[in-house]
Amino acid sequence: MSVLRLTQITDTHLGPHYPQFDRNFDRVCAHLDAERPDIVIHTGDVAFDGTGNPDDLAYARNRHKAIAAECRFIPGNHDIGDNDTLVAPPPSHRATRDHADMFASVFGETRWRFDAAGWTFIGLNSLIMNTEADAEAEQNDWLTGELARMNGNQLALFIHKPVYRNQPDDAELAATSFRYIPQPSRAQLLARLAAVDLRLIACGHVHQRRDFTRGHVRHIWGPSASFIIGEKQELIGVKEVGLVEYVFQPDGFEVHHTRAPGQIDVDLESVLPPEAVH
Repeated sequence: MSVLRLTQITDTHLGPHYPQFDRNFDRVCAHLDAERPDIVIHTGDVAFDGTGNPDDLAYARNRHKAIAAECRFIPGNHDIGDNDTLVAPPPSHRATRDHADMFASVFGETRWRFDAAGWTFIGLNSLIMNTEADAEAEQNDWLTGELARMNGNQLALFIHKPVYRNQPDDAELAATSFRYIPQPSRAQLLARLAAVDLRLIACGHVHQRRDFTRGHVRHIWGPSASFIIGEKQELIGVKEVGLVEYVFQPDGFEVHHTRAPGQIDVDLESVLPPEAVH
């Protein structure tokens, strides 16, 4: 295949009690049915509360049957729990191997790799980083092996959390450390990736669309497909729902920022009480 048309969706937060998010997902599915990409990659938070209510995982998986294209998934913090950081209190739902295994039983492996159009595509589980030492070590060993057999391909990495806000040595702050891959795992990951021709890091999690380049790596923060977070969240990119479309060829890639016709910018505070929004 000399050209790969790939669509990234993220943060669908599907569950049986949130019809507003379901309606936005219906519009995404209709758009995907019209556009017919070769593959759809979901960069996490597939379910609304996968750790507290595992039935949300099954509900979300069933909803994705409406997508005709092949789908690949990586977990988000609402699917398997969150990271420990060096600067903030432990998360209320900590990522565990059991939660990751539950996700894998529904959506497939939490890390994966495939090659197409002169590119290597890798998806990683960012929530075990700095949190589940044995599982992280296994993933690191796997990643080292996959990077060693790229055969000169360019690399596109898909991950739930952004690796950083602006630069690799951004300071971790207690109030915002949950948004990014924590240290020291961040530095260790970037050191591994420095050995290959990394060109793209695509993520979700922040519920804001963002597109910037540092060095020769383009960073795409996919917008949530379900909702935005209003004034309670600082503005970093663009607060809107939507998706991201890519075209990969051996000599490069194109990015198209879009939204499905009819998608609505649902504010989370219109769905949940303000104290539950963060």
